[in-house]
Amino acid sequence: MIKANVRLERIEPPMTATKVTLKDVAARAGVSYQTVSKVLNGEMQVAPETMERIQAAVQELGYRPNRIARNMRAGRSFMIGYSWTQTEPGQVNHILDQFLSSMVREAGAVGYYVLPFPFREGNAQVETYRDLIKSGNVDGFVLSSVNYHDPRIQFLLKQQFPFVAFGRSNPEWDFAWVDIDGAAGTRQAVAYLIGRGHRRIAILAWPEDSRVGNDRLQGYLDAMQAAQLAPEPGYILRGEGTFEVGRAMTLHLLDLPADRRPTAIMALNDTMAIGAMAAARERGLTIGTDLAIIGFDDAPMAQYLFPPLSSVRQPIAEAGRKCVELLVALVEGREPEQRHVLLQPSLIIRASS
Repeated sequence: MIKANVRLERIEPPMTATKVTLKDVAARAGVSYQTVSKVLNGEMQVAPETMERIQAAVQELGYRPNRIARNMRAGRSFMIGYSWTQTEPGQVNHILDQFLSSMVREAGAVGYYVLPFPFREGNAQVETYRDLIKSGNVDGFVLSSVNYHDPRIQFLLKQQFPFVAFGRSNPEWDFAWVDIDGAAGTRQAVAYLIGRGHRRIAILAWPEDSRVGNDRLQGYLDAMQAAQLAPEPGYILRGEGTFEVGRAMTLHLLDLPADRRPTAIMALNDTMAIGAMAAARERGLTIGTDLAIIGFDDAPMAQYLFPPLSSVRQPIAEAGRKCVELLVALVEGREPEQRHVLLQPSLIIRASS
């Protein structure tokens, strides 16, 4: 008979997580569990050394609050609703990507989450906001892609439901907003071009119903007026902010007679500016020498173009942080320090201008 040497391994039962409670945290920190509860929910201030003990106990024990129970006690969802205009296939929107990332970080830091939901055009989009309010799934909204006569703003004002807009709308409407001073950005860029000796400066603008576009265009007009320069009517071209439109507009400008042809172009976004650069190359011009080009947004790829693109940089991360900060104050019934926050952009000079 052959005996096989068989080694029997003891099979350990699967580990189960022991739930850490508020009382466990309180015992470790040496305080009452009521104190721990109120401190973690932001309802009580304690001495710094007590706060340190509580935070240390939370970390050491791996305490995770029961969010459902917290929401029920507070009567809130701790969710921020957010929707944005969808990007066309094959294109990216670096600005709104940065904005969303910033909001998620700031919301998480103060115990909230961001709930994205599909964007719908026109008045139909209001239905989604109505459903989310009725369901109690969100405590407030952050709006982006804000325009004139925005139906979302009208609806939320009527409902008296907390929201903050990333962008301004009709001046007679009173609501909380965070915006970037687009006029200041183009004004700074055009003033720089004038300081470099340019007098024939064209601008690739957006359609007349674009609030953001009109704001940025005003900065161009202000800078030209300040320099006592009258822009030629044909130097203000309007169209969608795409590569193709930027290229077509610039080809049209470059086909003007030599004494009327612009020596510099300001575009209202980087995508149009890249189209302008392509048109300049088609006409055999040296960008930055024969034709100066400045964009707007300072998208990540701007610095890697040839030549690198000058652009107006927006403080997008700060805008996302401010929107959440302002909204949380409104949701929690606190008076915010500012209801209207206007952030300043900065001009980044590179070889294209």
